[in-house]
Amino acid sequence: MFKKHSDKVATISSMNLSHANAICYSGYREGQNPREGIYPTYDEVKEDLLILASNWNYLRIYDCGPHAEIVLDVIRIEALHFKVMLGVDMAAEMSNPHCPWGAEFSEETLSANRQNNCNEIHKMIELSLKYDDIVFSVSVGNEASVEWTDHMVPVDRLVNYVRQIKKEIKQPVTFCENYVPWTYKLEPLVAELDFISIHTYPAWEFRTMEDALEYTKQNYYSVANHYPDKPVIITEAGWTTASNGRGIEPWNANEDLQAHYYEQLLAWTTQEKILTFVFEAFDEPWKGSSDPLEPEKHWGLFYVDRTPKLVMKDIFPRKTTHADTIVNINTKDEVA
Repeated sequence: MFKKHSDKVATISSMNLSHANAICYSGYREGQNPREGIYPTYDEVKEDLLILASNWNYLRIYDCGPHAEIVLDVIRIEALHFKVMLGVDMAAEMSNPHCPWGAEFSEETLSANRQNNCNEIHKMIELSLKYDDIVFSVSVGNEASVEWTDHMVPVDRLVNYVRQIKKEIKQPVTFCENYVPWTYKLEPLVAELDFISIHTYPAWEFRTMEDALEYTKQNYYSVANHYPDKPVIITEAGWTTASNGRGIEPWNANEDLQAHYYEQLLAWTTQEKILTFVFEAFDEPWKGSSDPLEPEKHWGLFYVDRTPKLVMKDIFPRKTTHADTIVNINTKDEVA
């Protein structure tokens, strides 16, 4: 068992941040897809954020594209209380033969990706300055260094991006990544960051609910104890509610398990004052394969139709939910 960090270990209070509920937000609904340039509207994002405003204070968004700008506009225009971690959608700057689903690219593609990444960094700087009252921190990328990624970026390039960003904006800079690379590969990057952001997913690593929270703690403290002078937060942790067996056994993905993990995770992180962005707000049908039970599509605390899952039953009344609708349809068919 990993020991919890001592009082000497840096926490978010060193960045003048208070502990509060935090969640990853991406608002893509049925028929919407960032890869196809089909984004949620202002009114759809407003509907989402009004739902989330009753329970969360921090939002994490993943890029600096049209969706991100709409989110920031809604927060400002509607005078919502959210503070936002802004990200960049890094494309591969090198091929990665270790990616299970393939990540071999031509030099022409990699060169174009490097230019696109530079453009994303410039857009991040622009939005961070424009919305400096809302954007509380920025991330230079998401899962761009872990062994299996399909968008690998060399560590020295990440270091250069961080230095570039810190010359232009005042907000703290981080990088969001699986817990594994932090204790060896990313040490040069850590020296440049204001805080570390880790991801932990027990279900993806074939853990059951019996040891899920303990495994999450091990993931966290393996990094926090390695860098006692650097604040460490969690920017992704959650449990999917459906699976077709790709990476997660179907029996290990359901609403009951999600609710149990969420309850345990929040109890621990609240007690220890570890800022934790739960993954994620709403189901996203555009993700992963075309299989409707693809686990990537089902991490939301709410269904794609914005009705709450079991995990939210004590906060949001479950009137007519996605699951109830399916039951009613099946019952009607049997009666007919």
